[in-house]
Amino acid sequence: MFSAIASYFQDRPLLKVSTIAAPVLLAHQWCQSSCLSLTCLGFSLYIFTGGWKTLWIAYMTIGRDARGLSFVIRGRRRIRQLRDKHAIIADVFLENVRKDPNRIAFYYEDRSYTFQEAEDMTNQVARFFNKLGYKKGDVVALYMESCPEFVMIWLGLSKLGVVTALLNHNLRAKSLAHCVNVSQCRAVIFSGDLVDAIVEIRDELDSEMAYFSYREPTAMDNIPQYQELTTAFNGCSKEPLRVEYDRQFTDRLIYIYTSGTTGLPKASVISNSRYFFATTGVASLLNIDSKDTVYCALPIYHSAGGMLGVGSCLIHGASLAIRKKFSASRFWDDCIKYNCTVIQYIGETCRYLLAQPEKPVDKRHKVRLAFGNGLRRNIWHEFKDRFQIEQIGEFYGSTEGNANLINIDNTPFSVGFNSALIPWVYPVQLVKVDKATGKPIRGSNGLCIMCKPGEPGELMGRIVQKDLSRHFDGYVNQEATNKKIVRDVMRKGDSFFATGDILVKNELGYTFFLDRTGDTYRWKGENVSTTEVESTILSVVGFRDVAVYGVEVGNLEGKAGMAAVSDPNNDLDMEHLNQSLKKSLPPYARPLFIRLLLAIDQTSTFKLAKTRLKAEGFDPSKVDSDKLFYFNSSVGHYQTLDGEIYKAIQSGSIRF
Repeated sequence: MFSAIASYFQDRPLLKVSTIAAPVLLAHQWCQSSCLSLTCLGFSLYIFTGGWKTLWIAYMTIGRDARGLSFVIRGRRRIRQLRDKHAIIADVFLENVRKDPNRIAFYYEDRSYTFQEAEDMTNQVARFFNKLGYKKGDVVALYMESCPEFVMIWLGLSKLGVVTALLNHNLRAKSLAHCVNVSQCRAVIFSGDLVDAIVEIRDELDSEMAYFSYREPTAMDNIPQYQELTTAFNGCSKEPLRVEYDRQFTDRLIYIYTSGTTGLPKASVISNSRYFFATTGVASLLNIDSKDTVYCALPIYHSAGGMLGVGSCLIHGASLAIRKKFSASRFWDDCIKYNCTVIQYIGETCRYLLAQPEKPVDKRHKVRLAFGNGLRRNIWHEFKDRFQIEQIGEFYGSTEGNANLINIDNTPFSVGFNSALIPWVYPVQLVKVDKATGKPIRGSNGLCIMCKPGEPGELMGRIVQKDLSRHFDGYVNQEATNKKIVRDVMRKGDSFFATGDILVKNELGYTFFLDRTGDTYRWKGENVSTTEVESTILSVVGFRDVAVYGVEVGNLEGKAGMAAVSDPNNDLDMEHLNQSLKKSLPPYARPLFIRLLLAIDQTSTFKLAKTRLKAEGFDPSKVDSDKLFYFNSSVGHYQTLDGEIYKAIQSGSIRF
């Protein structure tokens, strides 16, 4: 076995310099000369690692860890090269253009763009805005639906050092104006069919704001003075424009907005280096390259679609098929149409695909890999088997964070791994937190307490500002940035990015998502995981939307569980649900309140929105015509909850 391990490293020059490979090779040579290779290996590992259990872990994880280590070494070396060359993402894309200019970069509906055609348009964008005086440090808001031009516009602007704020095209009114203003945008580029939303907020924007429409607006009343870009771009040369300015690989590239605790989005800073490392991590570890065509039906103003999807094309030369809006019924037809080999998923999209009637196209595609996050464990195998997907690349990550994980070896339900033997190579940690407050638990020395295998904790990533792979760019708002940093975690003076999510790892270093700290609630002295309760209900109700959350009940301590379930056909069997919950969940985890509604609101990334549901609680006056039920413990059944019952519960007349 030792010879095999040594051969593994000998065939991989990049690993020879590692702190693991060198000792292994030296020990191998010594053991060969002494003819005691197996005995030497076992004895050495036992002495230096603490016993046969560690030897077993090494045997089980050596291939996985070697792949991860190889990526870290190669990724950091590539980042240093790009940093030293003062490169930006547009330069990396140009490398792919030169390799195969006639290869298709983007598919969209019945159109396609080669790498050269995409590069030509980015040059036209750069030349047009350069003439208008746009320069490094300026910020331009981009408000368009998903299409190849969306990518080419922000990539062209980046050649001038201009930062593009990628706006969610579903936003309107206050939220939309907030996104433009918080990023201090100099101009807004909008697609013609979204002009009404711009007209609505123009009085809330800077009076000097410039407006550009990509294609003519569909409505012409009360629109601000604007310049139409389609004709303007066509009038510009396609030749590259080299603008002299202080270019750095660490320069800001785009702003991507994440949900804020106040309900208003926060602008996350995505630098060129951050974009490159995040994209390269997924593509390299999942073997996505120029031979692949990736299908992206996710919004490309968000990190999943706009970084990991688009980045597979810009950084790794894959073709990208973009769909304007996700369609479960057309999903596999599109994959066949564009000969896709890789698909992206997020949130509930996999469940929506499974809810479709089975049809021949389910298996006629060439898709080998599905990557994304949010695939529930209760449908993991069903999704993989029904659609014959060879590999699931579930990952954990956040737009702005530096604590990202990925499942590279098809381990069921896992969101990724960190080496159990050499965790310091990728310094992310699970930290114990107080279940009531969500704050880190500290020892007598003032430092945080790390989790052992099997212990749930908050995932945190060490911040090393000089290391571009560990850098934390944060948000445009510095106060919001500071709130995500925890100090004195492993040693005095260090700092970590706090994800706000609870995960757990096993002895082999595989990590599994449990819950978000804000979603876990406490009832009857016990902590309840919304994810666990949702999974239990889903196993009963099938392909419906289910959202579980905690609600306050009168003056009682903690929060009681409440479940919102979509019931568009008014056919949910409440008694069957009740009996199933009794069998599957302990009393404290069973929802005390059930709300049946036509549909549950979703975020733009297909996650169920709970903010409004939490605010409305179980008050009949706030839920319109939705049906409400409460668990009557005296009879052991769910019963209708009306205004009188609500008052009785809040006054304490009805006890739980």
